[in-house]
Amino acid sequence: MILKSLSLVNYKNFESQSFNFNEKINCFVGNNGVGKTNILDAIYHLSFGKSYFNPIALQNIKHAEDFFVINGDYEKEEKHEKVSVSLKRGQKKVIKRNGKAYEKFSDHIGFLPLVIISPADRDLIIEGSSTRRKFVDSVISQSDKSYLVQLINYNKVLAQRNALLKYFALNHTFNADTLEVYNEQLTKYGTVIFEKRDAFLKEFIPIFKMRYEAISNGNEQVNLVYESHLSKDNLNILLNESLAKDKALQYTNVGIHKDDLVFHIEGHPVKKFGSQGQQKSFLIALKLAQFDFIKTQSGVNPILLLDDIFDKLDEQRVAQIIKLVDDENFGQLFISDTHAERTEEAVKQVHQSYEIFKL
Repeated sequence: MILKSLSLVNYKNFESQSFNFNEKINCFVGNNGVGKTNILDAIYHLSFGKSYFNPIALQNIKHAEDFFVINGDYEKEEKHEKVSVSLKRGQKKVIKRNGKAYEKFSDHIGFLPLVIISPADRDLIIEGSSTRRKFVDSVISQSDKSYLVQLINYNKVLAQRNALLKYFALNHTFNADTLEVYNEQLTKYGTVIFEKRDAFLKEFIPIFKMRYEAISNGNEQVNLVYESHLSKDNLNILLNESLAKDKALQYTNVGIHKDDLVFHIEGHPVKKFGSQGQQKSFLIALKLAQFDFIKTQSGVNPILLLDDIFDKLDEQRVAQIIKLVDDENFGQLFISDTHAERTEEAVKQVHQSYEIFKL
């Protein structure tokens, strides 16, 4: 799969800009603030229908303008595909494929597989469990449509159950039968999600370990540990056991919405015991494993975005990454960097065609 061209109108700092891309490596170089990362984010937007860096959609419209439009022309499995994302103030976002708007955004997820490696990934280490759950959900849902549907259903029921718990507290009342309806639905959806997350991680963890070993030259032992209430018992039983606590706190305390993925290095949490270099290598290995997994599932080379990684890694680790992507197994690559010479020197080591865009 290749992104052949990109056009932006009123997107972030760009009033109007178009690019025609090399089918292998594309580099955006320039000073901080010129919009290198914004171009990568526009490409991400075309795959996921949202920004990787700013979840508030309206803030992606150029200041003082009323709308933005992103257009991408792709070649996928020898077919031409045109995808656009647009947003106008006061209206809903629209995602179109070949001129036809999607009714549900979830139908688009996975059509244009993509992986981004960015300094913002550090949130996976320093933020709470919801950030790591979103990572797991994002990887699975790119290749499993039903997973995303189950997740949306689970979250709807969870919101309804929490609203009911608040209603009980506010009105000093309680109805076990009504609550049981929600418990059964949460159990139905939650069990499927747990089983899919568990199966995914059994497959994903060995790939991740292999990638980390390649980046770090096998110097450290790393692991990912999946923690879930459902590994202990059936969710319906757990919900009944947690009833007193749920009533007191007015929200649901057990379920797959509390799952976590714990990052370990040498048997200790990466957050506390990993050096900066080890943490960065950990995250890059995680994203390259994501690339491998999605490629295996979809049969398509995902687009790979590398945002500002040369600034964040020592030369040896950069060399390892360049060596990894100097391989026909990788598809199209987009890189942002502040130093044109450094970028060109790095990509010259890769025996692939490349284009450098100076902003």
